[in-house]
Amino acid sequence: MSIILGIDPGSRKTGYGVIRQEGHRTLYVASGFISITGDTLADKLQQVYAGVSEVIAQYQPTEFAIEQVFMAKNADSALKLGQARGVAIVAAANQGLPVSEYAARLVKQAVVGSGAADKRQVQQMVAALLKLSALPQADAADALAIAICHANTSLGLVAKAGSKSKTKASSWRQFRPE
Repeated sequence: MSIILGIDPGSRKTGYGVIRQEGHRTLYVASGFISITGDTLADKLQQVYAGVSEVIAQYQPTEFAIEQVFMAKNADSALKLGQARGVAIVAAANQGLPVSEYAARLVKQAVVGSGAADKRQVQQMVAALLKLSALPQADAADALAIAICHANTSLGLVAKAGSKSKTKASSWRQFRPE
């Protein structure tokens, strides 16, 4: 059994989603978002770090998955997103969690079946896959989708490990703290 924490980083809201993987079953544990306020970048990044650390302490995940940074049209926004990602990764690494990163298109592909899916489609599929009675908030749904993508990727890698195939999954990266 694995408990997977998915993080959708942001400079205003950082979504989190916690699922439990029992064999091929994926079960909902919790989700929500960390509201980021403050006047300075340092204040905002400290809130991301503290919020992610609190979620880790509360749910005791065994694995951590986060969305990879992507270059948007606005370089300043991409830089802020990268900084939020960085402090979330440090929060996980400080707890000894293995950190896996997934491209947004891969997450959408894994959950919806299309890398170009919109937020509403992700919300609907996350709710269906986890048998939720209502749609999760958008940032929480994205974080749950990241966790589901990680769970599915882990299952695929476990299956591949038993085969003689030498293929590599190049669309994700995993870091393990030393």
